[in-house]
Amino acid sequence: MSVYQWVGVSPRGETMRGEMEASTRQAVITRLRAQRIQPVPEKIREKGRGFNMEIKLPSFGSPVNQKDIVIFTRQFATMIDAGLPLVQCLEILSAQSDNKNFAKAIRDVKEQVEAGATFAASLKRHPKIFTDLYSNMVAAGEVGGILDTILTRLASYMEKIVKLKSKIKGAMIYPACIIGAAVLVTGILLVYVIPVFAELFHSFGQALPAPTQFVINLSNFTIHYFWFLIILIVGAIGGLVITYRTERGRYLMDKMALRFPVFGDIIRKTAIARFTRTLGTLVSSGVPILDALTITGRTAGNKIIEEAIFATRSSISEGKTIAEPLIASKVFPPMVCQMIAVGETTGSLDAMLQKIADFYEDEVDNAVANLTSLMEPMVILFLGGVIGGLVISMYLPIFKLGSVLG
Repeated sequence: MSVYQWVGVSPRGETMRGEMEASTRQAVITRLRAQRIQPVPEKIREKGRGFNMEIKLPSFGSPVNQKDIVIFTRQFATMIDAGLPLVQCLEILSAQSDNKNFAKAIRDVKEQVEAGATFAASLKRHPKIFTDLYSNMVAAGEVGGILDTILTRLASYMEKIVKLKSKIKGAMIYPACIIGAAVLVTGILLVYVIPVFAELFHSFGQALPAPTQFVINLSNFTIHYFWFLIILIVGAIGGLVITYRTERGRYLMDKMALRFPVFGDIIRKTAIARFTRTLGTLVSSGVPILDALTITGRTAGNKIIEEAIFATRSSISEGKTIAEPLIASKVFPPMVCQMIAVGETTGSLDAMLQKIADFYEDEVDNAVANLTSLMEPMVILFLGGVIGGLVISMYLPIFKLGSVLG
């Protein structure tokens, strides 16, 4: 079957655009009319012919940006709340999506729904775009007849998670750029500038100060073993990536990450905020607690916290409360465990989890702000120390020569 790009007019007089898989152009026209859309025949063209030819480039990671999914969810909730049919909502959203991968996925979901599948089951066909959390919450909304409410809640949850991630990434951009600049400038000095000084100092015929000799030796080593250093760095990064992909390696690296000074505290608080926000959203949406803990464990982002969550799930299946295994794991702070215990006792677990998430998101904001303030002078000192040390080492023999001549 071919893919056709079409243009039509809705019953409200709005111009609509989209793509549709069909055997012929006439089949597209018939199908649009069945959906109460008046097609414009001269603007129905087969995709991949002439100027409509699509050039595919290789993609890495997820084919859809998280923000696109948030916008899709928010708009979908608004349309459902306004009373539009599910299939028509999907048709409109696929037509207006700028991301071709996302538009194709939405069209596939629409076709599956038209064929009789549930909306949640159709979403599960695209796990790289719609996570287990997303599809399970949608399933709960379909069963309970509150799909619009669930989608609104899901959009709010995703917006907060995206905001939290962007703040942490934003805090790392400045020091990463400064350190990258320091490495680049240091490399240029070692490879191109210091050898010129070394030839000049060699003509003096005298012993050089220890710092100057050290820098010259470092420059010679860098020049002669440049490719070896590149291979060593790439190999070290590749080794860490491969190690992290193993079960044991990820466990050890995540354990070390939680113990890092300053960074470990931010990682722990971020994981707690994500855990409580995700679990609270799932519980309030009517997802069973055991299923909610399974989904939450998979999205924890840290192997140590993931194991603590799965241990909690096992304990609950044996009749225990949520708070007891969390306290025993010693991963979560006592305050979190006590608040969860209070939420279980009073029957307001979802509300209590949301309060914990709000608190720890604020804690992460403050920790990231403090880290940024702390790293700025440290990075500047590092940059000044490295480059300043190289420059001073090169000028020491000149100062020594000037004092002898004087």
